[in-house]
Amino acid sequence: MVFLFRDKSIINIVFLVLLSLLVHLHGFTAPITVVANNQDGWFAYLLNQYLKEGVYTAGFFIYISVVLLQSIRLNFLLAEQKMFPNSGYTVAMSYVLLTGLLPQWAAISPALIANFLLIWIYIKITRLYNHPAPKTLLFNIGLLVSLTILCYHPTAILIVVVLFALGIMRPFKLQEWFTLLMGIALPFYFLASWLYLTDELNRIGQFLPKMELTVPVQQLSNPEIAGLSVIVLVLLAGFFSWQQFNSRLVIQMRKNWAALLVMCFILTAAPFIFNNAGLNAAVLCLVPFTAFVSASFSYPKRLLFPNFLFFVLIGVIMYNNWYLVKF
Repeated sequence: MVFLFRDKSIINIVFLVLLSLLVHLHGFTAPITVVANNQDGWFAYLLNQYLKEGVYTAGFFIYISVVLLQSIRLNFLLAEQKMFPNSGYTVAMSYVLLTGLLPQWAAISPALIANFLLIWIYIKITRLYNHPAPKTLLFNIGLLVSLTILCYHPTAILIVVVLFALGIMRPFKLQEWFTLLMGIALPFYFLASWLYLTDELNRIGQFLPKMELTVPVQQLSNPEIAGLSVIVLVLLAGFFSWQQFNSRLVIQMRKNWAALLVMCFILTAAPFIFNNAGLNAAVLCLVPFTAFVSASFSYPKRLLFPNFLFFVLIGVIMYNNWYLVKF
């Protein structure tokens, strides 16, 4: 089945739509719901205020549309950067498959919407290398990170990501680091100023992330155990495939991969350090995870192992579909 997505053809979009419907087959019988806590930022407030009521009729269509848009955008981005030897649709395929591995990810959540901004931030990061006007770009990255945090508070961990990414992409220059931090701080400065002028400065805590070391799930269910186990399996396979070819890439591509690797490790911590984030916040990991998982589908010349991984993923996804419909 993997060979269908290795070709760069418009018909692969149709295959991708069919795959997304298969992966989220439960949506035809069980409604796709909105899972959002108003304390998590503006995205949560907007979802609860304007989408939660009508989601039972259009939730499945909205969810599938969001997943497809993100998967195709990420696919085009990595293909444009020539991160893989062939420009197919294995990145989009991997993204769609990963969304079906955990029951918590089968919902419209602020974390899922925040992935649009996360992809945008990654695009900006990859342009840092040899950029003619790095200070302007860094300031824009800082602004974008800050606005993303206001929209979904657990993305505050992106501050660590962009700091590491700056260290990877460019030689150390104090002015550039200061410019990035200024961009991050500026929206919060204006927000605090507005609250002060309106005599509502006591509300500033509502706009700031609440950090607390916690376990995202007290007791894992069988679908969660199966999904997390397969995520680890395909990630290890992806890391192995990427490691074999990484040394052959040009410096800029290696730096792009290094930025993704940093995102992998740092974003994984989000469900553990933010209050009530849960496994829903782990949706943020989909963007970097997808890049490495798709390496196990794109790099091997023989399709035996990629097809094995594909059907293992489909097997766990079908089990999750059965669980979501039954329970």
